[in-house]
Amino acid sequence: MLKKFTITDKLLFISAISSLIFSEVLYFQGEKTDATFIGIWVPSILAFGIYLKLIQNSQNG
Repeated sequence: MLKKFTITDKLLFISAISSLIFSEVLYFQGEKTDATFIGIWVPSILAFGIYLKLIQNSQNG
């Protein structure tokens, strides 16, 4: 299953997961404003990955 993912896909996924974890750590340390700011990055990173996939598919197809 992981063979279908490119290195870019893996890096974007790792970035999103890292952002989520870092956001949760900040939240439980009491930095709720910073945690919310970092947490908003997660859907943005994943949306950027989808955008890159759509561009790649349109150029290949």
